[in-house]
Amino acid sequence: MAKTKILFITHEMSPFLELTKISEITRQLPQAMQEKGFEIRILMPRFGNINERRNRLHEVIRLSGLNIVVDNNDNPLIIKVASLPAARMQVYFLDNEDYFQRKKVFSDEHGEFFADNNERSVFFCKGALETVKKLGWSPDVVHCHGWFSALVPAYVKTTYKDDPTFKDAKVMYSLFNEEFKGTLGTKYAEMAPEGSFKAADAQVYGDGSYEAIYKGALHFTDMVVVADENVNAEIVDFARSKDIQVFEPNGDQDYDAFGEVYDQFAPEEVEA
Repeated sequence: MAKTKILFITHEMSPFLELTKISEITRQLPQAMQEKGFEIRILMPRFGNINERRNRLHEVIRLSGLNIVVDNNDNPLIIKVASLPAARMQVYFLDNEDYFQRKKVFSDEHGEFFADNNERSVFFCKGALETVKKLGWSPDVVHCHGWFSALVPAYVKTTYKDDPTFKDAKVMYSLFNEEFKGTLGTKYAEMAPEGSFKAADAQVYGDGSYEAIYKGALHFTDMVVVADENVNAEIVDFARSKDIQVFEPNGDQDYDAFGEVYDQFAPEEVEA
């Protein structure tokens, strides 16, 4: 039986960046799934406070060199990689000097939400999927963690739905208690359209608030994971109202249940 391939997309992961509960889950869950025989890949941004030397990041020349268009501007995408030898895992980092080379992640030293967080998120979501295409690796499941990846489900289900890399992929989205102070604004939806993902489709992301972008992502999601006991109940209720499958694991380390869920999306065997 072919291995189920899982793509994890996150904005944080231990030990590289630890902001919320997401970092620990995205460190342990991929390893647990790999040990169960799944094939995994992990992508995250290379924020400026991730120490390249200590974490032994190095550029992957064959993957770098793309330009990602955001708000009609070309932005170079650099791909770096680091290994976690104890887990036999590699993590791919998306880098861009203008968007990610800052000492702070989402807010400045005064706690003010960066005005271009909307652009940074669009860049990351587009760049992540283009990176996977360059890897020449087709996931069966795209599992998103955190609001920074909120456009990935939309792109997978529209712009990339006929692309051989993603055409059969299912989307899972984990919900966390990670509400941010600030908003991505309506410009988030205005910048988001790409290919067959049109301006009318992007309107589901609303005013760019925390709740709005999560709900927007769920419009294109096959399964929601309630990954935090303090998740916004309104968002979970919204998922159920849309008849989206809701998975509530029994704790962060309910790996057997996660394995069964991923196996639902296993590729069909082709008869010889």
